[in-house]
Amino acid sequence: MTSLRDRQRAAARARLEREMAERQATAHKRRRRAYSIVYSGLGVVVAVVLVIVLVAVTGGDKKKSTPAAAASASATAAACSWIPSPDPSASPAQPANPNLKDVGTPPATGEPRSGTRDLTLNTNQGPIVISMDLTHAPCTSESFAYLASKNFFNGSSCHRLLNTGDTHLLQCGDPSGTGSGGPTYNFADENLPTNQRPAYPAGVVAMANTGQPGTNGSQFFIVFGDTDLPAQYTVWGKVTKGLDIASKVGAAGDDEAFAGTQPDGSQGPGGGHPKSKLTFNTVTVGPVQDASAAPSASAAPSTSLAPSAAS
Repeated sequence: MTSLRDRQRAAARARLEREMAERQATAHKRRRRAYSIVYSGLGVVVAVVLVIVLVAVTGGDKKKSTPAAAASASATAAACSWIPSPDPSASPAQPANPNLKDVGTPPATGEPRSGTRDLTLNTNQGPIVISMDLTHAPCTSESFAYLASKNFFNGSSCHRLLNTGDTHLLQCGDPSGTGSGGPTYNFADENLPTNQRPAYPAGVVAMANTGQPGTNGSQFFIVFGDTDLPAQYTVWGKVTKGLDIASKVGAAGDDEAFAGTQPDGSQGPGGGHPKSKLTFNTVTVGPVQDASAAPSASAAPSTSLAPSAAS
């Protein structure tokens, strides 16, 4: 028969075993919890490392690709395209324009695309110097340089003046003097003054057109007072000398030949022939000049908006 002392020892041993088992279970839980935290930490560390590696890799690629992208953008900048006028591919076919002057087309490549270049209008009233913006209007500037080299403008006169309300411009560049003349090519718009007010401040020189995109030719207008026209006329230069000449011509008024109903029944674009004649004796172009900041700056008959024609 088991003695009382033996029973007490057995109970104590059982209690000790239970305590040991509970302690082991608690320790096991602690170890599992510790492992869980460590693995989670490692996961975070691994994730961070991966992010750092990815950033380093992609960041490095980005840094390396940026110049390439820039070079690519520069290399793929829209090339100048000289579209025959009238366009033989147009439908319906465009009628022949007897007021166009054929002097060929500018070179297809090689036009300067940075800095400025002075175009000088040697007029009967003194020189007017226009700083052409080669950065923002390279094709327009190239066209003017080419036409000047062909004596295209020599002997021509500014054929239209509009000096009323908030419009103050002198339109020139048509050897025929009819408002529908120009070269036998057109080219695309450049440097449109979108979201600028006034869109055409005093001193700006912009292209005339037919009211349709891509109908630039040789006609342009000199703005001698802030003018707020729709931003659909290419800004290609700024008058740096002789703006007072254009202002004087503007102050002399016009004959209102383009106001009201025209002989063909159409509504005129406004204005008329300048009463003070401004004739280009010669037009010359200087060398390309480097500049950190370039200046702000058609060909079928048309009576749309401010410029009466474009080619």
